[in-house]
Amino acid sequence: MIIPTVTLSNGIQMPVLGLGVYAPQHISETQQAVEWAIEAGCRLIDTAAAYHNEREVACALKAANLPREDIFVTTKVWNDDQGYDQTLRAFDKSLAKLQLDVLDLYLIHWPVKELRRETWKAMERLYAEGRVRAIGVSNYYPAHLDELFEFAAVAPAVNQFELSPYCYLPDVLEYCRARNIQPEGYAPLVRGLKKDDPRLLKLAANYGKSTFQLLIRWSLQHNVVTIPKSVKRDRIRENFDVFDFTITADDMAYINTFYDNTRIADDPRTYR
Repeated sequence: MIIPTVTLSNGIQMPVLGLGVYAPQHISETQQAVEWAIEAGCRLIDTAAAYHNEREVACALKAANLPREDIFVTTKVWNDDQGYDQTLRAFDKSLAKLQLDVLDLYLIHWPVKELRRETWKAMERLYAEGRVRAIGVSNYYPAHLDELFEFAAVAPAVNQFELSPYCYLPDVLEYCRARNIQPEGYAPLVRGLKKDDPRLLKLAANYGKSTFQLLIRWSLQHNVVTIPKSVKRDRIRENFDVFDFTITADDMAYINTFYDNTRIADDPRTYR
């Protein structure tokens, strides 16, 4: 299976579907999950310093033995490591753990108010030095991005935030698209909390797919890079088997109405 890609604002290609490896209770399972995902066709791996599994990701990439250019690797600077010098040091640590010479995408994990400017300036330096192919942010909503654009010399290529029909804020997507920022959605499966929603079950049955596959497809049809998480081989395979059907416009509009602010992470609006 060949996963489609999207072109970021600086011209690099990013797969539209990947594997999220946020699973601090399953660090020992991370390497196997990444190997299974690569086996299923995955070429985008999303980790973070805070997940404490960058070394495991590196071991999986080494075991896969694919050309470096075939894999797109993302990691993030954690809140406690933000600031100019601290971010540069955190990047060095992550790159060493990942055993990479160049990172594909580096993100600010959360918008820590006192450190946002200096952290972004460090990101820009890493990008200018060619140590990372693209830089971006995570959990930034329009107010945070408005602030960033007041001092940024380089616009973020990606904004990663929680996205599912139950956490769907069209204004955030529209803001990103208007500024050529690629949206990337995490927790598309809401950690299974909505798998038995009768509305989802009925729609999924109509398409001959699982509710998880329907949720992933919904996100992809919003032109959002999507990173479902799983450490189970069958589920990983299922999560990548979503390119043989299309949700109708009417069903997309219906699913868009499911919003109830169900979240598995903090609400970025609390980061002022």
